[in-house]
Amino acid sequence: MTDALVETWQIHNRINLCMLDAIAQEHLADSLGGKGRTAFGLFAHMHNVRLMWLKASAPELLEGLSKVEGDAGTKADLAAALTASGAAVGGLLADAVAKGGRVKGFKPHVTAFLGYLISHESHHRGQAGWALKANGHPLDRKTAFGLWEWGVR
Repeated sequence: MTDALVETWQIHNRINLCMLDAIAQEHLADSLGGKGRTAFGLFAHMHNVRLMWLKASAPELLEGLSKVEGDAGTKADLAAALTASGAAVGGLLADAVAKGGRVKGFKPHVTAFLGYLISHESHHRGQAGWALKANGHPLDRKTAFGLWEWGVR
């Protein structure tokens, strides 16, 4: 079970990174109607929520990780942050399974926690996609369809 849960998380994280990679640096400033988080800010928020859960559930996995502040920055720094926090969350999932299937501070169990994380991040990934589209910078078709190709990611 551990391998399947961690692999599912890793696929999800690679899909986030695939989408981020397809966005031009200058388009990361896009937001919906000039309000709310930018595309950059949405990805940063995903990373920061991961850190929140790590702090609450497995603070030992936070070493070397830091929040991404603000609504702007480099795509490379954001990708590095998501890669690192993604690996740490993978460790949290593996530890939770090894310790009886529970994540400290989350009910009911580690599988639901994985579902929660993927739902949360997919919601914000969708918001980023809409912000890009609304500003005339939609994802290219290959990337948009590729977000659903879990078997090859």
